[in-house]
Amino acid sequence: MIREASVSDASVIAGIEVSGCRYAYKGIVPDQYLFDDLSVENRIPVYERWITEKRFELYVYEDPKTGEIRGMMGIGMCEDDDKKDAFELHFIYVDPRYMRMGTGLEMLRFFEEKGKEKGLSKTVIWVLEDNTIGKNFYGKNNYRPDGKEKIFKRWNKREIRYVKG
Repeated sequence: MIREASVSDASVIAGIEVSGCRYAYKGIVPDQYLFDDLSVENRIPVYERWITEKRFELYVYEDPKTGEIRGMMGIGMCEDDDKKDAFELHFIYVDPRYMRMGTGLEMLRFFEEKGKEKGLSKTVIWVLEDNTIGKNFYGKNNYRPDGKEKIFKRWNKREIRYVKG
């Protein structure tokens, strides 16, 4: 089940981001950042603020049987000047223990449906250039690079824009 995140979810969401980053970006992002600088404690206030201020539409994937949160995502209008009419998946993380079990796919479909509900037929996702896991996942779901690139400032890494629609 996918539901809107609440402030009480912030610590779990932060934990999923930290473990997800460490899993997906090992060898891409310096270990100094992943294991020394990135921490649940540092990310909790960020998510509390984002949820409170509604910076993104934040959702969690909650297992309907156990109530355990297994994934999270932030979605909203695309912030790119040339794609103001598109819906963007700003970030998505799945607890590595539950990867390749359909959680990410279910969240991706939910994101696409939310865009359609808003009357938007185009969706956008920025992916780190070296993130093979992400690029393969989005490619399998009919997202394609459109030639736009930028630098993700926090890690000084190149991102590639993937679009659908």
